[in-house]
Amino acid sequence: MKIAQKRGFTLVELLVVIAIIGVLVGLLLPAVQSAREAARRMSCSNNFKQLGLAIHNYHSAFNQLPTHGTGTQPGTPDAWFRPSNLGNRYRLSMLVPILPFIEQQALWEQISNPNQNRTDGTVQNPPWPPMGSTPDQIQYIPWATEVNGYRCPSDPGFGLPALGRTNYATCFGDSSWRTYFGPYNNQRTAITTGASRQANAAHRGMFKPLQKSRFRDCLDGLSNTIAMGEIATDLGDNDNRTNATESAPNSSAPGVSLGGIRNNPAVCKPLVDPLRPRFWAPQYVMQSRKLFARGYRWADNGALFSGCMTILSPNREVCGPYNTLGTTLVATMSSRHQGGCHVLMGDGAVKFVTDSIEAGDSTVGNVWLNGTGVRTPGSASPYGLWGALGTRASREVIDQEI
Repeated sequence: MKIAQKRGFTLVELLVVIAIIGVLVGLLLPAVQSAREAARRMSCSNNFKQLGLAIHNYHSAFNQLPTHGTGTQPGTPDAWFRPSNLGNRYRLSMLVPILPFIEQQALWEQISNPNQNRTDGTVQNPPWPPMGSTPDQIQYIPWATEVNGYRCPSDPGFGLPALGRTNYATCFGDSSWRTYFGPYNNQRTAITTGASRQANAAHRGMFKPLQKSRFRDCLDGLSNTIAMGEIATDLGDNDNRTNATESAPNSSAPGVSLGGIRNNPAVCKPLVDPLRPRFWAPQYVMQSRKLFARGYRWADNGALFSGCMTILSPNREVCGPYNTLGTTLVATMSSRHQGGCHVLMGDGAVKFVTDSIEAGDSTVGNVWLNGTGVRTPGSASPYGLWGALGTRASREVIDQEI
């Protein structure tokens, strides 16, 4: 009588199987990661489409675009950058008024009505006014609230020192000059002739800072004009796309002035670390050390927080002067996606623009009131196809698909 023998795996066979499984896992993981990023990128694009619908619905309701730089004035006016609990000094971004159009009615009700709730759980006395405080006040709960529709899933930034973050910014066009002033004086109590002339000459985007805009103003066509752009939020890692550099007092860093940035948007390029071109050189002081960085406040109309321009190509450096919030700031679009970023066109279409888009000469100064030559008001954009996509009425011909 024969006894059946049980045969197991030899050690060599087991090692071979383990090796094969390891190779398969190694091949599979990059594909899984790529699929996950593709899903996040699609979700980011869908968020932008919802914002496009919200803008169009807002325009249908009020016959204008949501104003970027709106709100209320405190009882005693002061310089626009002064914090206040009694009003917001017209510092609210266009992301505030479109809240009801992206199914954030509950948050809108908190903002549009007086309340006494604070982030720290105590009672605000006197109560917060309708439309809230200036957007730098962390104790005002709505400004510290993360809105999912304003966040790209590929961006890991979260929490302090930022308030509520945003990855979607309003496009001001191809000039950065005086985006904080619009047509107003320093206290934002009156529209002045001088400020209006500056704004009319320089603010050439679909959204005009602190001014009403309508679709009819977009003479180049909604499908040829960028309404909003994607921005990466700052992680505190010295990334030059998300953090404006400033030359600290008593340092050897070259000065970055308001006029210098206007006259040469690439003036900050020498401050980039030559060995790590995505970061600033370590000897320069960063704005985020003062709690100011890209995307840190979705409710703030400042270019650093919720604005962008079509001057430097996507994912180039953010360049700002040594002053707290900056009246001139070159802030292009950026993202955590590979090779480019999303843009929202005026007709609601979402497109992905690569870093290599034709962007003219970045050392040419902005178009502004006293500009000459290619910088004369009304001139075609000096920043090529990229700049042309940012202007609403400069009569450039867009002869290629992006």
